[in-house]
Amino acid sequence: MPSITRRPARPDRRASVEAQVLATTGRLLREGTPFTELGVQRIAAEAGVARSTFYSHFRDKTDLLLRLAGTMQRTALDIGVSWRPETGPEGLAEVFLQVVRVYREYEPVLTAINEVAAYDRTVREFWVRGLRPFTENSNSLLRREQEAGRIPADLDIDHASRVIVVGGERAIADHVAASGGDESQDEAFARELALIWWHGAYHRPRT
Repeated sequence: MPSITRRPARPDRRASVEAQVLATTGRLLREGTPFTELGVQRIAAEAGVARSTFYSHFRDKTDLLLRLAGTMQRTALDIGVSWRPETGPEGLAEVFLQVVRVYREYEPVLTAINEVAAYDRTVREFWVRGLRPFTENSNSLLRREQEAGRIPADLDIDHASRVIVVGGERAIADHVAASGGDESQDEAFARELALIWWHGAYHRPRT
C-alpha cells in the first residue's frame, strides 16, 4: 500500500512561495490598497497560491507585514553600519541618501506599519525593537570617538544615540511621506540631517 504521508516542502520551494507572497503584497500596497482592506484571500489569489498555502508560510496577515518591515529595516541597517566617522559629514550624507531611497522603496510598507501600529501592540513593539541595532551601532561609534578624545567627555552617549537614531528615523519617514514622491530634495535633506548629527554629536564643540 503506498504511503500517503505528506512530504515537507523543499526549502527552495518554501522560499519561492514566501518571496512570491511578499512581492505580491508589496505590489498591492504600492497600487494603493490599504493594508487593513487587504484580505488574505486576495493576497493568496494574486500570488497564485491557495489560502491554505498562505497559512502554511505565515501565521497571519500581521506576520506577513512584519516580514516586509523586517526586510526594510535590515536593508537600512546594512547601509547605516557601513558609515565610519573618518568619512566625515559627506560620507554620512551619502549614507542618509541611500537610506532615504530605501524608505521610498518601502514607503507603502511603512504606511501600513503606522496604520496597524495605532491599534496593534505587537507591531509597535516590533518596530521599536528593529531600531535597537541602529542605536547600538551609534552608541559604539560615539564611545569609540569619545575614548579617542575626538568628542567631548561630557557627551551623554546613551541619550545622544537614542535622540539621533529615533529622531533621524522619524525625520526620514516624514520627509518621504511629505514629498509626495518628489525626490528632488532628497540630497539636500540628507545633507542637513548629516550636518545635524555631525555637529550635534560626532563633532560637538567643546564647552
